[in-house]
Amino acid sequence: MTQEQIATIYDVARTAEVSMATVSRVVNGNTNVKESTRQRVLDAIDQLNYRPNAIARGLASKRTTTIGVIIPTITNTYFSGIARGVDDIASMYQYDVIIANSDNDEDKELKIIESLLSKQVDGIIYLGKILSKKISKKLKEARVPVVLSGTLDHDNELASVNIDYKKAAYQTTVQLLKKNKRVAIVPSAMTELESKLRLEGYKQALKEAGIGFDKELVFEGNMTFEDGLALSKKMKKEKVQAAIVAYDVVAVGLLHGLLEQGITLPKDFEIVAGANSLLTLYCFPALTSVNQPLYDMGAIAMRMLTKLIHKEEVKENQIILEHEIVKRDSTK
Repeated sequence: MTQEQIATIYDVARTAEVSMATVSRVVNGNTNVKESTRQRVLDAIDQLNYRPNAIARGLASKRTTTIGVIIPTITNTYFSGIARGVDDIASMYQYDVIIANSDNDEDKELKIIESLLSKQVDGIIYLGKILSKKISKKLKEARVPVVLSGTLDHDNELASVNIDYKKAAYQTTVQLLKKNKRVAIVPSAMTELESKLRLEGYKQALKEAGIGFDKELVFEGNMTFEDGLALSKKMKKEKVQAAIVAYDVVAVGLLHGLLEQGITLPKDFEIVAGANSLLTLYCFPALTSVNQPLYDMGAIAMRMLTKLIHKEEVKENQIILEHEIVKRDSTK
């Protein structure tokens, strides 16, 4: 066998002078093999540098111990925080993880789902913020379990792990209205359920404070640092005094833009970020933020997925985790 060739189970069986069934039993930890035979097989595996194919190994059990994670962008600390929780629990339960970056592109997401299913993954965790009708339909038709994390399903058919976004927006709006009249909200796309829930909480707080809703104070469709920079000029024009920002990276961009215009925080302007990722600590002043337990959102999603894969009982498949507001220097 040349160095470029990949050893197969047949090569191991021939070298160890045993059947392929015996090699399979050794690889899979079956104890019904004589110790001398087991050692001969292990020596052959070492000699040939044999690496069992996970898909081939899973044919009998119809499992590959591999799961797919679809993430909009790995560079966003929100999604990477969730993904870390997924990966740790996956390792604990001896699952390999395939992370696929979708770039917030629906067509790319559809191709990723097809690719993951063709690789016979045992399950999928979806972290994209906007669950379009096409993606939702594709995931619901998948022949493997699917869990959403940091994402909501309009029909509550797919298992999910989130926080109470409406309550979080309500609480932060109430806090900012104590010292400000012109409070803006910056969700991402209003096509996503999370943004609609945030807006509901925002409107509820305004109503209780006796302040009319002004659509000019809703700045949707903002997801990047550059979006935040551009927002600073728009907010100055609209005489905004405070802002609730869903994405931390947008909040940091807004902070930089305001500082460049000579606006001082929190004296002249207040910001509350939405996820409490590390970005909120890495800027000056540090940002007050809703603390979403990102690691737990990923860890719990992965644990739920293992239960669904093994057809274990799942008492509640719509998990809402507790959040808190972490006070820092961007609010009074």
